[in-house]
Amino acid sequence: MYEGVLGLHSYWAYAVLVLLVIAILNAFSGLSSKRAFTPKDRQISMIAMVFTHVQFVIGLVLIFVSPAMAIARSAGMGTVMKDSSLRLLIVEHPLVNLIAITLITIGWSKHKKTEESAKKFKSIGILYAIGLVLLLSRIPYGQWFD
Repeated sequence: MYEGVLGLHSYWAYAVLVLLVIAILNAFSGLSSKRAFTPKDRQISMIAMVFTHVQFVIGLVLIFVSPAMAIARSAGMGTVMKDSSLRLLIVEHPLVNLIAITLITIGWSKHKKTEESAKKFKSIGILYAIGLVLLLSRIPYGQWFD
């Protein structure tokens, strides 16, 4: 089960990253061209947000079936915090990704509370971009490309 969930989590991550980049470019493009925020812009942003949420749920399932979590349970958190690779998988990756997804969700929520297109594009563009940078900062690249 672990290998299947890990594969899904890894491949879904590519879709998340691509969709976030598309949503960010769309937002900054709309902001710079001063165009109206359309249902298409809303859809692009919403799909990117939904994919990030699905990725997080897959990640939660993964962390609980992971051999790393079994090590953490048996050895304790002191051991996890001393081992940089375990700390990345058990603590840093999930926590930073939760913060990133929270920022993306805030960007989505803020856009709904304003009527001005420029503010909609700005909240989505900035908060999605910060979220993307955080996601990229905690990807376990050593595992991802193996």
